[in-house]
Amino acid sequence: MWRTFDSTTLRALRHSSFLFSSSSSSSSLTAICYSSSFTTLATIITHPHSFTPTSRVSFNHSRHFAVPAPRCVSSLPNLDWNDAVSCSEVNAESRDAGTVDQDTKPCIPVRAFFFSTSVDLKSLVEQNKPNFVPPSSRMTNYIVLKFGDICHSKGSGSFLSGSNGCYMVVFQYGSIVLFNVAEHEVDGYLKIVKKHASGLLPEMRKDEYEVREKPSLSTWMQGGLDYIMLQYLNIDGIRTIGSVLGQSIALDYYGRQVDGMVAEFTDINREMEATGKFKMQRKKLFQLVGKANSNLADVILKLGLFERSDIAWKDAKYAQIWEYLRDEFELTQRFASLDFKLKFVEHNIRFLQEILQNRKSDFLEWLIIALIGAEILLSLYDIVQRSAMKF
Repeated sequence: MWRTFDSTTLRALRHSSFLFSSSSSSSSLTAICYSSSFTTLATIITHPHSFTPTSRVSFNHSRHFAVPAPRCVSSLPNLDWNDAVSCSEVNAESRDAGTVDQDTKPCIPVRAFFFSTSVDLKSLVEQNKPNFVPPSSRMTNYIVLKFGDICHSKGSGSFLSGSNGCYMVVFQYGSIVLFNVAEHEVDGYLKIVKKHASGLLPEMRKDEYEVREKPSLSTWMQGGLDYIMLQYLNIDGIRTIGSVLGQSIALDYYGRQVDGMVAEFTDINREMEATGKFKMQRKKLFQLVGKANSNLADVILKLGLFERSDIAWKDAKYAQIWEYLRDEFELTQRFASLDFKLKFVEHNIRFLQEILQNRKSDFLEWLIIALIGAEILLSLYDIVQRSAMKF
């Protein structure tokens, strides 16, 4: 490459030298730089064996002259011969890469499950005392269990990122929220709770979320798509996040239950529209009434959907997390939708109860008419018998 130069290349160099010497607008310093550059290039052409590529010469076009301007670049072992990369650029990239690696922590997976309607927290604590985390508030409808080693940081934060430790938040109404548990380890932790659960569901509900720790975050928290970023995640943050996710997954179950009742009443109404008859048994209707009332009571009383977390009351930072997650999971809107559907179910139940009541009233009326008719017939029979005896 460096030893072979054809006549076209030499003519181009002489032409560039002519343009350089004929320009009157360049400064003396620029002239010295270009003269030195062409001297170096001429040396390379005339004495190719004396040149060793410990340094490289790259050509950049000047803004004032149509000539290549050579500049010396430190040699890098893994770079291509024709690439021009400055040392300052390489060092800057190295510093940036080091900063990102130092500040970035692995994401913390959060998995919420709902597979039963009740959990005996007292017996669960008795069998897992070494893992029990003492409560920091007056809330008694959940417990926190800790497993593995947690990397404690300075201050009140304990980084779960990159550690083997995990937390499990268990709620009395049946929700379980796992922090930093791998997918293949989930079943093992769920079995711990199933031993103390009652009212197991035929299908388990599941939801996933993500927490990211970034100590250099300018604000305490920052939300994103299916994740929340915090400066650090400690036990109070786990309680706050777990409470919202536990309510969300349970509300999803009850919402589907109510959707099933709405679909059932919709089918009944369509059948009545087509046939003009109502065939539901009284027992079935009473079962639907009990199901609707129990679902509403569970949502309001067990889930504590309208009760603010004690931790959120004490600390504004966790109140910010609590309010953000409630808005992120749309708990208020979903409960409003659930309440609207329950009112629809209640309206249909009241209407069908009136139909059943009217049906019963009609039966009693016909029964009374039959009894009166029977009494009249007996009276007539008695009169006929007495008349026959006189004759």
